[in-house]
Amino acid sequence: MRLFVFGAGFSSRAFIKETREKFDWIGGTTRSAEKAQALKDMGVEPFLFDGETPGDGISASLATATHVLVSIAPNETGDPVLTQHGDDLAKGRPDWIGYLSTVGVYGNHDGAWVDEETPCKPVSKRSVQRVAAEQAWLEFAEANGLPVQIFRLSGIYGPGRNAFENFKKGTARRLVKPGQVFNRIHVADIAGALSAALATPSTRIFNVTDDEPAPPQDVVAYAAELLGVEAPPEIPFETADLSPMARSFYGENKRVSNQRVKDELGYAFRYPDYRIALKALLETV
Repeated sequence: MRLFVFGAGFSSRAFIKETREKFDWIGGTTRSAEKAQALKDMGVEPFLFDGETPGDGISASLATATHVLVSIAPNETGDPVLTQHGDDLAKGRPDWIGYLSTVGVYGNHDGAWVDEETPCKPVSKRSVQRVAAEQAWLEFAEANGLPVQIFRLSGIYGPGRNAFENFKKGTARRLVKPGQVFNRIHVADIAGALSAALATPSTRIFNVTDDEPAPPQDVVAYAAELLGVEAPPEIPFETADLSPMARSFYGENKRVSNQRVKDELGYAFRYPDYRIALKALLETV
């Protein structure tokens, strides 16, 4: 089997490490020559792809790829992979295509539970583009008779990207907006859920998220407790100094269900809540 990855970033690299023994060859794209060397060091053949033009060598690789993972954000003109290499994918007819999306497509539901059948109500520009990209991939799947699995990810964390890192940098804050909750997902569970999905190619949407949507300030307080330091003071959301993007995240309040991943993929989450995950991550701090 041969795997081609569009966008070999944090989540994709975890998937590559999880599944490398399943594949005889793995290729992946990056935007810079500097990052290409890091892919080589992982045993991944690098390809440069900026999303604006077809990447050199990608067409030939897609002709023999049995599995394709897409982890590149859409833009104003649509999904870069479909735009530049959709025809190559259709001709190559891989056994499995995975597309990494976001739970942001659901928009705001005032803290209510949502699942894969909940209508999308995207608020931000980036989420509107994601909904359009998802639809484009579903239409591609139907038009070409190919399986495309869409994975909607919640807030991603893991080694080197977690609450402890914010304490290291001195940027940990406890923002409080009453009633606000977020789901999260450890990068190892993204890799695990995708690996489980390889066994059942289908055109299907899955929420890849933890069991426990929780207030963000609780996560910071628990990290402080584990570190044995005082938690930073609570800051009311209304008066907090936030970037427009950060503030927009707080405009979307929902609880995201992961039941379909458990039921249909038979996946058992390694880090079902932030407490279990932070205890494990503390060993890497």
